[in-house]
Amino acid sequence: MEKLLFVILVTLLMNIPFGWLREGVRKFSPLWFLYVHFPIPFIIAMRIGLGIEWKFAPLLILVAVLGQFIGARLRRAQAVMEE
Repeated sequence: MEKLLFVILVTLLMNIPFGWLREGVRKFSPLWFLYVHFPIPFIIAMRIGLGIEWKFAPLLILVAVLGQFIGARLRRAQAVMEE
């Protein structure tokens, strides 16, 4: 259980900066796709390396999307504060 919580936490924290970066580029541009997909191989390798079962992949995808969302919201909030 500790391993799963670790992978969930790392997945969330890894995706926040990429969500921040993604928010600053044109949607569906090459950089946008890079920022969305770059963390995925690392998350998969971590999941496999720690022996986390495949059945938790949907949860990790959800957490990754949440991290991307948080990062994007933080960037938008900063932009509003700077105005």
